[in-house]
Parts: sequence; structure tokens; C-alpha cells
Amino acid sequence: AVANEIGYPVMMKASAGGGGKGMRIANNDEEAVTGFRLCKTEALASFGDERMLVEKFVVQPKHIEIQVIGDQLGNVVYLPERECSIQRRNQKVIEEAPSMFIDEVTREAMGKQAVMLAKGVNYHTAGTVEMMVDKDRNFYFLEMNTRLQVEHPITEMITGVDLVEEMM
Repeated sequence: AVANEIGYPVMMKASAGGGGKGMRIANNDEEAVTGFRLCKTEALASFGDERMLVEKFVVQPKHIEIQVIGDQLGNVVYLPERECSIQRRNQKVIEEAPSMFIDEVTREAMGKQAVMLAKGVNYHTAGTVEMMVDKDRNFYFLEMNTRLQVEHPITEMITGVDLVEEMM
């Protein structure tokens, strides 16, 4: 039912997952039923939790990360994006900043959305908002990492901002 509402293709994945485990793509109802069953089994075996998410699968995606920094006064800013589309088994291999694919209009729109998200949850430190962007530059929220990621020095290099110092 959910897959038909959001439209195929869809990605089914373990809500407690990571590392690409418990993930399947479905292009129709038959694949969704079979894939969902397999994902739940793998999720339970790998993570001890069979809860699943179903989301739109983005064809020809770009994986974009937006660094945000907020303070305890409610101020939040975003910094230029990192593109981490080159992956192996859903794990980042190369990060590029700024993205060659993202234009200024999309960059600003994504940054504003990242700031709205952080403000909406009263976020007051450094974090990363991850989004998927399709070939037409439509973007979709993926997740927010409420910590500095190992890739944060890339943002520091291109902006000159010491994110660890800003967190203190």
C-alpha cells in the first residue's frame, strides 16, 4: 500500500540497519512483497529488529551532505555540501566538495531545508543533513547525523571553519 502511494521504484530497508544490510529495491507489487519478507528476515538476524522503512528509490542518485551548525540561541547556518555519490556496498569511498552536480539554486534550497530541520528540533551543535538528489535536482531527506562525521575535515578544508572549535 505504501509503495503504491509514493510510486515505484521503492527502497525497503531495516530501520535499525546500516552498512547496506536489510535493503532491497522493488519495481512492482510482486517484488515489494518478496523483498519486504527478505528484508525483515535479514534485519532481524543482523540487528535484532525487524522494523522496516519504505521510501522512494531515487534513480541515478547523488548523495549530498550538508553540514549545519547551531547555537543555543536558535541560530543555525549551513556550510557548502559534500558529495559522496561514489560508494561501494552503500559505504562512501570518495567525497567531493563542493559538488560539481549541484547548482547555486539547488545548493541554497538544500541549505535552507537543512537549517529549517535543525531549527525545528532546536539543534545546537554541528551535524550533517544527508539528502539524495535525482537527475533533475529534486532532493529528498535521507537522515540527519547529530554528530560530526569522519568526513568533517573536508568541510573544514574548503571553508576554513574549525567545526570542533565551533562546537565548544
